[in-house]
Amino acid sequence: MTKPSIVFAHGLWADGSCFSKLIPTLQAEGHEVMASQHGLDSLATDVAAVKACLARVPSPAILVGHSYGGTLITHAGTDARVAGLVYIAALAPDADETSQSLLGKFPTTPVFDHIEVPDGRVWLKQSGVKHFAGDLPEAEQKLVYATQGVPVADLFNQKVEGTAWKSKPSWYVLATQDQTVHPDLQHFVSKRMKAATTEVTASHVPMLSKPDVVLDVIRKAASAVSRPNVGLQCRLHSRGLSFFRLPDIRQARPVGIVRKRGAVAHQGAPRTGRNP
Repeated sequence: MTKPSIVFAHGLWADGSCFSKLIPTLQAEGHEVMASQHGLDSLATDVAAVKACLARVPSPAILVGHSYGGTLITHAGTDARVAGLVYIAALAPDADETSQSLLGKFPTTPVFDHIEVPDGRVWLKQSGVKHFAGDLPEAEQKLVYATQGVPVADLFNQKVEGTAWKSKPSWYVLATQDQTVHPDLQHFVSKRMKAATTEVTASHVPMLSKPDVVLDVIRKAASAVSRPNVGLQCRLHSRGLSFFRLPDIRQARPVGIVRKRGAVAHQGAPRTGRNP
C-alpha cells in the first residue's frame, strides 16, 4: 500500500531545516516528504506555500506543523488532499481566533522577554534561544539562532479562513517544558480538537531534541490515514469526484496513558471529524 506523503510547516525563528532529524527517516520508510518554506510576510502567503507543497506530492498527505506552523496547517488542511494533521507544540486557532488572540488567553512565556522589533520584523535575541530550544546542545542552539525565520510584526494578528482540525483526524505532540508556546495552551487546543496526544518532556523543539517521539506520532498518523477508504477518498476529492461516507476512525476515546522513551501517550485513535 502506498504510504501517505508528509508536508512539514515550520514556525517563527525557524525554517524547514528544523525537521532535518525527521525527513531522512520518513523518506527511507517510503514517504514522499516536503518542507514548506515561509517568508513570514503574511499569513495568506504562508498558507499558500503549504498548499503549493501539497501540489508537489501524491495524495493523500499528512500536514505536520510546528508552532505557528500549526496555524498554517489548520488553514491549509481543509484542502481535500489532506488526510490528517500532526501538531508539534503548535498553535491551532478556531474560526473566531487569530494566532495572537489564542496566545493572549494564556500566560506570556519567557521567550517574549528576549525579542526585538527593528524595521517591523520580530527577531529572537541570542539570549532567548535557551527559552526556545534549551534542551539542545550548545552547537545546535547556535544553529537555531543562525537560521531563524523573522516574521513581520503583525503576522499573528492576520486571519485566514479554514479550521481543518474540525473535520480532519489530528495528533498532537505536547512539549511539557515549553517556554515559547505555553503548555497550558497546548493542553487546551489538543483537548479542543480531540487529538490523540503524546506528552514529551521537551522544550519548544521536540522534533530536534526528541525526534524519535515525534517520528512515532507521525507513523501512527500515517498508519491511520493509510486505511484504504481514507486514501481513496482523498485521491477522488483531488480529482473533483465524490465518495461514500468514511468509517469514523476517530470515534475511539483514550483508554489510558503509556509512558515510553520520555513521552506520555494518551492512547486511542482520534475521531475523523463531523460527518455531513
